[in-house]
Amino acid sequence: MTTDSPFFLAKVECPVCKTINEFETVRMGAYVEEGRDSDFCPRDIKWRYPKYDGYNPLVFFVATCSNCFYSREFTPAFKDWKADTNFRTYRLRTTKDKHLEQLSTAESVVKRLGTGIEMGRFPNQSAILKLHLAVFDEQLFEHHSKLDLGRFYLRIAWVFRSMGNSVNPQVSRMRGFTYELETRHDGINEAVRGTRDKVSEFLEAVRKEFDADTVTADLRGQMLPYQDRFFAEADRLTGKLATVEEQVGELRSVIEEFKTVGVGLGDISTEPMFGGFGSFSEFLYDLKKVWDGVVTNEREALQKAVYFYRAAFTEGRGIAPGNQQIQASYLIAELSRRIGDFVTAREFFNSTIKHGQEFIYRNRHDKTQTALARKILELAIEQGKSTMATTAV
Repeated sequence: MTTDSPFFLAKVECPVCKTINEFETVRMGAYVEEGRDSDFCPRDIKWRYPKYDGYNPLVFFVATCSNCFYSREFTPAFKDWKADTNFRTYRLRTTKDKHLEQLSTAESVVKRLGTGIEMGRFPNQSAILKLHLAVFDEQLFEHHSKLDLGRFYLRIAWVFRSMGNSVNPQVSRMRGFTYELETRHDGINEAVRGTRDKVSEFLEAVRKEFDADTVTADLRGQMLPYQDRFFAEADRLTGKLATVEEQVGELRSVIEEFKTVGVGLGDISTEPMFGGFGSFSEFLYDLKKVWDGVVTNEREALQKAVYFYRAAFTEGRGIAPGNQQIQASYLIAELSRRIGDFVTAREFFNSTIKHGQEFIYRNRHDKTQTALARKILELAIEQGKSTMATTAV
């Protein structure tokens, strides 16, 4: 099992406070998804690095400045924001002062969300806080993207869902960490055994050379004193390696003891205190009193996502005709179904099916262009039938 990092670092200067941050980007192949829910939420994420089991990859979806907490979706465009004239001229100019004003205010939303981020102890909770910050900063811009706000809230819902369907991420992290320790210990053990074998090979080479028939009597006489020295030093080294092997065994005992204490579920399986509150939920409930943009669970996040997706769909800004429009329509229907708004769900499932069929027919000679629309159409028909069955009961 490889112990290389699943990330590579990218240095990005914060456009608000000029701090140089190093943000982690997940490498291709660092994890695999085993299926997706009907709202495209990834299911059963399996990291190739056990240390990160329990981490939702959305932990790394938003880049948050370590100094001022300015947050944006971590895209190539954000990495290269200095070259984006439109961003620098319009968005940055109108949001920078507002963000810094928030930061300078005691107990402000920005400050409380930002200081609550603790990736080591609370990775998934931190993902939710970073996404909230991205929502807040997006709304500081007068002409903010309602489509992006819908996308952010949908991802918050996904993180809540993953937290509800998995074991405590701290437990998973500890399990992964001990697995990594065991792997690294095996490497040490293998290295020591390899060194011992190399010493034996060295001595065998000495024996062969000193016993060779090609060595003259005069040369053998000059070489002979070194034979004993070679063997003496090799014996000393072998003795030290035996001591090292014993210490490696002791290190293994410490790892086994750590596994018993660190990975035992005990109190770590219960929800820990967060930010001075009894739980993460209590922290969010308190923050919601200050800003109604805070969502405290999956359902609330889905409600916000529906609201902003529908606003974006109605305005038509940022949603391209064709596949993207069909997908947005489907999401409004599916998310409405999930929160129990079956009237809206039925309306948009019907609309998705109608426009999906028309799009596929118009582009029937281009299977590549219609592949996504066909998939969404299948989902819309399936989930639409489910909605009809639910409302008929």
